[in-house]
Amino acid sequence: MIVPIPQLLTTLIDQESSRPTSPGVRALADELLNRYGDAAQAILFYGSCLRTGDDSDGIVDLYLLVDSYRTAYRSRRQAFTNKLLPPNVFYLELPVRDRVVRTKYAVLTLKDFQRGTSLQWFHSYLWGRFAQPVGLIYARDSQVASQVRAALARAVITFMTRVLPQMTQHFTARDLWRQGLLLSYRAELRSERPQNLVHLFDHAVDYYEQLTRAAMAAVPFAVAIVDRDDGFHYQADIPAQIRKRNRLAWGLRNIQGKMLSILRLSKAFFTFEGGLEYIQWKIERHSGVQIEWTPRLRKHSLLAVVVLGWRLYRRGGFR
Repeated sequence: MIVPIPQLLTTLIDQESSRPTSPGVRALADELLNRYGDAAQAILFYGSCLRTGDDSDGIVDLYLLVDSYRTAYRSRRQAFTNKLLPPNVFYLELPVRDRVVRTKYAVLTLKDFQRGTSLQWFHSYLWGRFAQPVGLIYARDSQVASQVRAALARAVITFMTRVLPQMTQHFTARDLWRQGLLLSYRAELRSERPQNLVHLFDHAVDYYEQLTRAAMAAVPFAVAIVDRDDGFHYQADIPAQIRKRNRLAWGLRNIQGKMLSILRLSKAFFTFEGGLEYIQWKIERHSGVQIEWTPRLRKHSLLAVVVLGWRLYRRGGFR
């Protein structure tokens, strides 16, 4: 049984996703629309550049939602790899006025996005990302916009449903999001420290507080909301057996996530212009492990994937 999305949750996400974007981000979105044409259904903006409002220092994170992989690509190989292990990731940079803006954009069908933000999707790769603030900077029409925003609302509900059994009986919204972000980041090749993850919450405290109260009506657990002098607190009554199964599920996500991360990174050899440099940047940034590419590894990409996995394991990249 699918629980209806609370109206307040929908309203909050509508407002948050409709915020104006910078000319640089707009230019990147226009270029994607020019490249993908009628296949493009929606473009989402998320990540650090959205939080800071600054696209001049860093790489803008975008998601391009398409109608199908076959119509999005001329290459059958790219369509196949995107369907086999979504998403495909690409790099794009554009001159905008007197500077250059850069994006790392992922391609996913709208259908896969809807599945990936729901309880049907086991791993946190999508619902862990899109439970956080997101900008909807393009939608083909009002129906697509509604579908995307409903999926964003489902991501929040899925996130909270997966995280609540990991909480103590009494907790705050800050506790919930800190724990959930820590769990989902650990399930990938990410090494952000717990205190840094709290900063994600601190960037939008009011939004996360309201989001938590609104989504709590749709989770499958008995959770009481208590209004205290220092803000809203929560009291969850979740059976021990459910907590145990949930703990095992997160352990499995950690194993699955590390494997999927390596496979997705290996795809960058074939789909990402400057793939080796991107992979090196990604690994060093998120795992803290230094990687050096020898001429032989640069020449033999499949060998590089095997060596990469072994070096990451030996140097503590799987945390």
